[in-house]
Amino acid sequence: MENFYLILVVVLFALAISDLIVGVSNDAVNFLNSAIGSKAAPKWAIFLMASLGVLVGATFSNGMMEVARKGIFHPDQFYFAEIMTIFLAVMITDVILLDLFNTFGMPTSTTVSIVFELLGSAVAVAVVKIKGMGLSVAAELSNYINSSKALAIITGILLSVFIAFSIGALVMYITRFIFSFRYRGPMKYFGAIFGGLAITAITYFIFIKGMKGSSFADVEIASGETLQEWFKHNTGLVLLLSFGFWVVLIQLLKWIFKIKILKVVVMVGTFALAMAFAGNDLVNFIGVPVAGFASFKDWVASGGISPDEFSMANLAGKSSTPIYMLLISGLVMVITLIMSKKARAVTETEINLGRQDAGDERFGSSMAARMMVRGVTNFNKKLMRVLPSSFGNTIQSRFEKFSYFENEEDAPAFDKIRASVNLVVASILIAIGTSLKLPLSTTYVTFMVAMGTSLSDRAWDRESAVYRISGVFAVIGGWFLTALIAFTVAGTIALVISLSGKYMVFVFIAVAVFMVIRTQIIFRKRAESKSAVDEDSIQDEDATEVIISKSAKQIIKGLENTSEILENGMQSFLSEDRAGLRKAEEACTVLSKKAKKNKDKVFRIAEKLMDSSAETTHYYVQMIEHKREMAHAVHFMLNPMITHVENNHKPFTEDQAAELTATINKVSDFLKEVTKMVSGQQFDDIEKLVEGKDAIVEILRKNEKNQFKRVKQKLVNNRNSQLYFKMHTELENLLLHAINLVKSERDFITNTRH
Repeated sequence: MENFYLILVVVLFALAISDLIVGVSNDAVNFLNSAIGSKAAPKWAIFLMASLGVLVGATFSNGMMEVARKGIFHPDQFYFAEIMTIFLAVMITDVILLDLFNTFGMPTSTTVSIVFELLGSAVAVAVVKIKGMGLSVAAELSNYINSSKALAIITGILLSVFIAFSIGALVMYITRFIFSFRYRGPMKYFGAIFGGLAITAITYFIFIKGMKGSSFADVEIASGETLQEWFKHNTGLVLLLSFGFWVVLIQLLKWIFKIKILKVVVMVGTFALAMAFAGNDLVNFIGVPVAGFASFKDWVASGGISPDEFSMANLAGKSSTPIYMLLISGLVMVITLIMSKKARAVTETEINLGRQDAGDERFGSSMAARMMVRGVTNFNKKLMRVLPSSFGNTIQSRFEKFSYFENEEDAPAFDKIRASVNLVVASILIAIGTSLKLPLSTTYVTFMVAMGTSLSDRAWDRESAVYRISGVFAVIGGWFLTALIAFTVAGTIALVISLSGKYMVFVFIAVAVFMVIRTQIIFRKRAESKSAVDEDSIQDEDATEVIISKSAKQIIKGLENTSEILENGMQSFLSEDRAGLRKAEEACTVLSKKAKKNKDKVFRIAEKLMDSSAETTHYYVQMIEHKREMAHAVHFMLNPMITHVENNHKPFTEDQAAELTATINKVSDFLKEVTKMVSGQQFDDIEKLVEGKDAIVEILRKNEKNQFKRVKQKLVNNRNSQLYFKMHTELENLLLHAINLVKSERDFITNTRH
């Protein structure tokens, strides 16, 4: 029996390593997005500072480990076998859940997931135990769950959302009002003081307030005091010396090495936030396995008591995690931080929502976001009528948009003033939570601080606000979904193991492995698809010849995809193959998204082309419009076909099927000729192409006449005719826009190169 539970402990630590990997992939966004988004330094330097912060922060996480042992439930009410069931259910759920969110690039909270997993699994095991004793669950459950502590943790997590957003917005507003967007001037005079204050604040909250939970808190110094006591008694002196040291150092770096002050603040802030993250969140990844290992050692030391009878009251006492475990965990986190591609996907989401300029928005608009923007806009108008115009003009002048990087090809998403505020505010709030032994969600705090600073910085203007707010709602909705899923899945796993026997654990481990492998495959396919799209995506910095080349590739791929959708869609429709129609629909959706993405960027590219010729710009816009209309034609033809089959309406007659098959083959051959012409960029035979289009249109007219005859002979019904004519109308639209697309491409190339 001892060997069995030893295997389970090993499994717990194996799951912990996996959890560290998927957890850091998700949480890296918390301390990387500000430095990366503001391009404060090369990525290797950013990752180096973050890695050092993670390693140091790991040694400050000792005090937080008690949350996993006794923060959610009363361990003295459970036996060893039950505790191991709870812990295994938690770790299995955590690996699956976090990996799933990482795959789709959505930042979620490792703190919320671990808290609700502990709660769900503890409740499930407690219910089984109470029922087994024949007692009332409602009356007895409170004896097993540490409801007051759990409620305090959950309340703290929820409050942190509003506090982080509000403080982030307030501090950003004050900072921007002082420095404005033209901050380089004021930085010459007040930069060292700003940097000194920011770093001193970080020093106080992380090193002084955060010392309580560190591995070094009880180290004695020469005076006989512990390190924690010395810092407590000399707080004022430490802060004063810290402020003076940083002011002098920052100014010397500026004068001697020409290192910009804000770069120093951002890099120190990155170190601090990474440290705060590790100090607060390491418990989320290794707290449960460490508690499981401690439980196993206590049980072994008991001298052979049955695991179903050995009380876990020892978990309620003080705990101390060996520093080597903390450092090993820190190293795993650092390696993951550097290697993980999923971490980059999550980082992109937050930077996209907080960037200063408008552009391609990842999220669509929602009714709630539209109502909020409309309400705030109306309130602002009324407020401006009441306030003196001079006051309003003063504020407006301080927030007047300006960028020092406007003409750079790879401009930052936001400036270093905002990055500094993000890092300082978030690291301080997290450090406060750590000192109070409250496992705040670092994701919630850093994300909401970033959103608050974005709001105050007027990054959410009338052009982008609805999309950014919808994105925030989507992420927050994912957080609540995390809590619900974590509680339910962990509870279900614990319940099944409790009822089915301990060997059921290995079934769930196999499920976890399968899920991780499956999501990795999905992530790789999504990454490959995105890479293929990005390869031909026209960027703002592309030269004219590159734009010509990429636009031709886009057209060729669009024509090939259109032909494939038409052939597969028509074949599936005529054979009533619903699966084939769904595949055609998916391909059509991808085609439409690509066309829409190109259209959304058309005026940014057109603005660049205006430097060459107004005619060039005109033909480029026409080209994108015709490509979009071709995608519409395919969609409007395919959609009613799918509805017809889904509703089990009568299939088309043999004559109709023969006519449509022949017509689609002709259209497909025509599109291949168009593709060949665009690929070779030889447009001399365009008149022959027009003749080919006219010939197909004549076939369409002939088919329509045959359909009228079938209607007159009552061989088909009204629904059949509506769909048949709709298909022919959209095919004609497709042909028309295909010809116009080729002409626009020809004129675009001709006017650009001559």
